[in-house]
Amino acid sequence: MAKTNAMILLLVSNSLAREVIQEALEHGGHLVQGVGDLGTAVKRLNESKPDLLIISPYIEDISGYDAAKFLRTKSHGLPVLMLGGLIEDDRLENRLALEGIEFFPRRYTAAELLSKVKDVLSRN
Repeated sequence: MAKTNAMILLLVSNSLAREVIQEALEHGGHLVQGVGDLGTAVKRLNESKPDLLIISPYIEDISGYDAAKFLRTKSHGLPVLMLGGLIEDDRLENRLALEGIEFFPRRYTAAELLSKVKDVLSRN
């Protein structure tokens, strides 16, 4: 069964994307520590043990995969969910449209994100 009010460490370098994702997770009832860099993520892991790490594909100048592997050395067995795209939100979509940038594949909804988080948490 999925844990309710899970503590999630959210590691996303882009501040606007991190804010949007954090809002969606908090609206879903989770406690979220949003951080934008690997060093701050390590500090958070030293302060608490999250139930889940959600990470973007790239953090600063390293891959999200390598960052997740490194963070798992600090918190063994930490479940990881790597995001592969952007969440649907007008703030993000308007910015892309204003800059003439197309996005592929489709964005995921907050409900889809929460469903996936529930699925990952239920396996641990």
